[in-house]
Amino acid sequence: MQNSKKAVVVGGGYIGLEVAESYAKHGIDVTIVDFAPRILNTYLDQELTDILTEEGAKHNLKVRGGEKVLSFKGENGKVTSVVTDQGEYEADTVIVSVGVRPDASWLNGELEMTERGFVVTNEYLETSAEDVYAGGDSTLLPYAPTRGELPIALATLARRQGVVAALNAMGTKTKMPAVNGTSALSFFDYKFVSTGLSQNGVSLYDGKVASKYVQERIYPDFMRKENNLVHMKIYYDEDTHRVLGAQFMSKHDISSAIAAYL
Repeated sequence: MQNSKKAVVVGGGYIGLEVAESYAKHGIDVTIVDFAPRILNTYLDQELTDILTEEGAKHNLKVRGGEKVLSFKGENGKVTSVVTDQGEYEADTVIVSVGVRPDASWLNGELEMTERGFVVTNEYLETSAEDVYAGGDSTLLPYAPTRGELPIALATLARRQGVVAALNAMGTKTKMPAVNGTSALSFFDYKFVSTGLSQNGVSLYDGKVASKYVQERIYPDFMRKENNLVHMKIYYDEDTHRVLGAQFMSKHDISSAIAAYL
């Protein structure tokens, strides 16, 4: 990082955003390139990511969404640029953070698997083999908003699965509780948190989904607080008004408020 002047981060998820922010804070010109149309595409809706993109631009961090990386160019063993289907970006440093896909294919024929290659477990995290339990990225989790199952690659949830599996292995029958996939992060001055359904997950729900985006003040005007806004969006069942998901963002740390929607 000390000798870097121009960095390109491939991937605009949590890890890509954290790396890009760190480089930008060290005065390095940073460009995030993502195949998705915007950063944090699976976590936050556009109302919030547009604000984060503008915040990044203030720190010399640019976002190029909707672009496919085709190749890297280099000279004398060092990278010089990143080529996409829409342009070329000069770089002396490239960080690839496009995520990972779990590979449980070595278990084919040994355990029951889904068509997508996930290990099938019951509510006690037992697999099709006696006394064999499974958890983590290669399994599906009970997803509270849809009451179905979903792969959610979060360390906090894998840890919870580990505890549940251990309890069952020791003879204490314990069901894996349904989860919402709650996660939080900060980006420069903004703190944000999301839980449950976002725009990308609406199609997973068997029912009519509605949403509402609002901006509200955290403190009344007479308190004269700076950066007083909180940006909020919720998803809910249009007929029953059951809350299915929520997103909060502010320059104040309001992430704990998401607990009201869990």
